[in-house]
Amino acid sequence: MARFKIKSKFLKPFKNVYILILVVFAVWMLFFDANSWLIHHELNSDIEDLQDQKDYYKKEIEKDKKAINKLSTEDGLEKFARETYYMKRENEDIFIIEYEDSLKTKDDE
Repeated sequence: MARFKIKSKFLKPFKNVYILILVVFAVWMLFFDANSWLIHHELNSDIEDLQDQKDYYKKEIEKDKKAINKLSTEDGLEKFARETYYMKRENEDIFIIEYEDSLKTKDDE
């Protein structure tokens, strides 16, 4: 039986069975296992995205709460109705001024 003699200094540690098993185990755990590093990295990035969404929605909730507080007063509700729905009081005239650049044309549509 002739054994192959490995003379390379890089492959010399892989002659030891324990080191070879350790390397195979490390590669398996990093790339192929159900709890691999790749899956953990993907899950961590998903968690970061969800945290960003959570922060965004918290800011939106705060903005909406401020708008609700504004609309809960009589003055705020009247201002909203006048600006959005062009409502008016009796014996009051409303003039809507539209500028040329704010008008929709056929080219804009």
